[in-house]
Amino acid sequence: MGTINSALSLISQGLDADQAALNIVANNVANANTTGYTRETANFQENSPVTINGIAYGQGVTQTSPTSVRDRVLDQRLTQQQQLASASGSRLTALNTLQALFTPASGSSSSTAGDIGSDLTSFFSSFSSLETSPTNSAYRQQVLSTAGTLAGDISSTAASLNSQRAALDQEAAGVTSQVNSLTSAIAQLNQQIQSVAGGGDGGTLEDQRQQDLSQLSQLIGINQVTTENDGLSLTTPSGQLLVSGSTSFALTTGLSGGVTHFYVGNTDVTGQLTSGGGTLGGDLTARDQDIPSALSALDQLAYSVSTQVNTLNNAGGDASGYSGTAVTGSTTGAMTLDIFSPPPTYAANLASGGTDVTGAAAAMSVVMTDPNHIAAAGAGQGPGDNSNATAMANLATQAIVNGQTPTNYYSNFVSTLGSTVSAVQTENTAQSASVTQLQSQINSLSGVNLNDEASSLTTFERSYQAASQVFTLLNSLMASALNLGTETAVA
Repeated sequence: MGTINSALSLISQGLDADQAALNIVANNVANANTTGYTRETANFQENSPVTINGIAYGQGVTQTSPTSVRDRVLDQRLTQQQQLASASGSRLTALNTLQALFTPASGSSSSTAGDIGSDLTSFFSSFSSLETSPTNSAYRQQVLSTAGTLAGDISSTAASLNSQRAALDQEAAGVTSQVNSLTSAIAQLNQQIQSVAGGGDGGTLEDQRQQDLSQLSQLIGINQVTTENDGLSLTTPSGQLLVSGSTSFALTTGLSGGVTHFYVGNTDVTGQLTSGGGTLGGDLTARDQDIPSALSALDQLAYSVSTQVNTLNNAGGDASGYSGTAVTGSTTGAMTLDIFSPPPTYAANLASGGTDVTGAAAAMSVVMTDPNHIAAAGAGQGPGDNSNATAMANLATQAIVNGQTPTNYYSNFVSTLGSTVSAVQTENTAQSASVTQLQSQINSLSGVNLNDEASSLTTFERSYQAASQVFTLLNSLMASALNLGTETAVA
């Protein structure tokens, strides 16, 4: 009787283990289309045998908690690549918006607003027209008209760049609440995963944490450090703690130099986050590097054209024979013949012997209202002289902007911007392809394959049926034993 009871106990455990395995398969199938779900496998563990008189007697098998099929190295590589792809993607979006400001609309005329290159050509060409007939009022008016178009397009483009930068700054600041929500959730999941009895598999808890990590890595650059009992610590790219065990450290913001900076505690981590990745990294790169670079180029162009044209116009004689006094050498009450508003100057740079052109593009405008003040003639020459108009027309072919002609300088700037956009586009394409490849590898390993689950289902069903048959046989033997071999209704 003891032997039959032991056998019944063993078979009962086998039936329970097979049923648990079938439940695991059923759960996998039910979550086949659940995003982020990691398939689980059954674990059968032999119970410790009992030794009697030197003979070991088996105690059957038990189904322990299932194991999630995951590769932590692949998971970490995916989050790292997502950081890079998100950064280049958000930067590319900003660069495309920036580039559009310097790209004339298709099929437009050469004087379309925003086509600064054509504006430069038209402006200097107007002096060429004027030199053919220096007293012609229509040609004089054309100079002011083309000057107004050039100044308006440069200043409006600078305003658009500043607006884009402000929008990126606002967008970057808005990421903070999302980051803090995710780091807080990851810290809570850390605690739950580490509290799993016996350090067992976290299952769906780890799936959720991985999903949160994936979202976080698309927002900012992070480093991951695995701790005991499947815990996880997160830091900024340079090691500032964001999550440690069950504790999260909030990302905060504050203004510095007119733009949003990011802090963990009292540490400014803006530079770390800029180069670290995620959409925040891409936005900050565009905000702090790409747009300022474009503004600087535009400021240099505006400053050089404005000062050179103003200087020459003040050096010549207008329709009345008057010669102006340049701003830099003006005396009280002296009238200048400036065509463009004088660019702003900054004492800090001027004191060190340099020239600060910051803000020249945004401030550029035409201040001359009377075309008769255009100094087509040389100083002291009659109104019919065209020598100064020729000199101003020749500025188009002179290296007055950082050693280049105005049109070449602008053309090279636009070309460089286009190359940057193309490089980031190529980078983003490669990184996105890498993300897709890694995701496919993870899906192949951790995703639910219904064919595999069907095979496992058949295996466990057969095992359950076999155990049931043995259980039926043992039940018959027990009935016969109870009736001392006599056939009765006892079953």
